[in-house]
Amino acid sequence: MQVSENISLKAYNTFGIDVKARKFISVSSSEELKKVLQQTYSSELFILGGGSNMLLTRDINKTVLHIGLTGKRIIFETEDEVVVEASAGENWHQFVLWTLKQDFGGLENLSLIPGNVGTAPIQNIGAYGVELKDVFDSCTAIQVQTLEEKNFKSEDCKFGYRNSVFKQSLKGEYIITSVRFRLSKKNHELRTGYGAINSWLASQKINKPGIKDVSNAVIDIRQAKLPDPRVLGNSGSFFKNPVIEKSEYLKLKETYPEIPCYPMGKNIVKVPAGWLIDKAGLKGYRRGDAGVHKNQALVLVNYGEATGEELLDLSREIQNKIHTEFGINLEPEVNIF
Repeated sequence: MQVSENISLKAYNTFGIDVKARKFISVSSSEELKKVLQQTYSSELFILGGGSNMLLTRDINKTVLHIGLTGKRIIFETEDEVVVEASAGENWHQFVLWTLKQDFGGLENLSLIPGNVGTAPIQNIGAYGVELKDVFDSCTAIQVQTLEEKNFKSEDCKFGYRNSVFKQSLKGEYIITSVRFRLSKKNHELRTGYGAINSWLASQKINKPGIKDVSNAVIDIRQAKLPDPRVLGNSGSFFKNPVIEKSEYLKLKETYPEIPCYPMGKNIVKVPAGWLIDKAGLKGYRRGDAGVHKNQALVLVNYGEATGEELLDLSREIQNKIHTEFGINLEPEVNIF
């Protein structure tokens, strides 16, 4: 267990925002976690995982509890599938690479997403046509007041688009300590129709791709479009792709014939937020050290010394511009504190 006081959280959030924590505790086991919860009221705790899906706008006048539990293992397997478990503090991308190294399929489209395993179910992370819920088996979490360990199945999590019960009715009540995934061992179901995956495979003359090829495609595409948080502070996609009525989309299409969409059901479609921001002329837009990335308009970046408040102001300016021009409300994907 690591305990510090009045320390900067710049290294613990991918935006690289320099705010301070009154007290900082990092735990590396469930036992340490329970001990801290037993000694500190949950209302006085600020839970921190990989720091990849948050924007910190002020100093944290609480005890910051960093979840550093690590470890991964195979729970059971058959000839066709395998269930693997990863602790909450495992780096997400490194865990994905571990599964691919053993030829376990299912996570390849989720390669290179920043953050840790424990926060993945909270956000129901997704990319390139795949969401975490598609491969989720269960997760174990500790109730912050009773210290009771509970197992959550998929139906318990109430997964939605970048959403789950952990962001809604159970927000702040549980800390996820490990997650289990159900993956394929053979006859992998490849999903290559989203984004530029097929184009990338064709450019590499790969006619019969495997899961590692799909992962390489996703990594290459993401690296070409998205900045490395270690070089340029960011939290990946800042906004959710808005889901709108098909009738609303068709009306927009009269003015913007090239506007793309992805069907979500009989009468609703998802419109790429990045396209809207780009079309509004905001790609590459910058206010001081807070800006919109030049290659991917969905990503807000910290060019060096931007504060969380400056990035939040920029996001609001973008929301206002998109609403004025398209009549669409953009919702942040990141958690703002």
